[in-house]
Amino acid sequence: MESKTFIIPAISCGHCVMSIKNELSEIEGVKKVEGDPKSKSINVEWDMPATLEKILNTLKQINYPAQ
Repeated sequence: MESKTFIIPAISCGHCVMSIKNELSEIEGVKKVEGDPKSKSINVEWDMPATLEKILNTLKQINYPAQ
């Protein structure tokens, strides 16, 4: 299992975190998504077939690009 914390400056509230959770949870292999609007961060845990590239591309597509 892989895990990474992403900094996402566009997060402004809990609704943003829920939107990201919903989208990333649809990626096959994503096991856990947790976020904190105060730190503007999302922590994601995943296994194959999910990849870091898929996660980053999804974040970009939903207008929450990670830095």
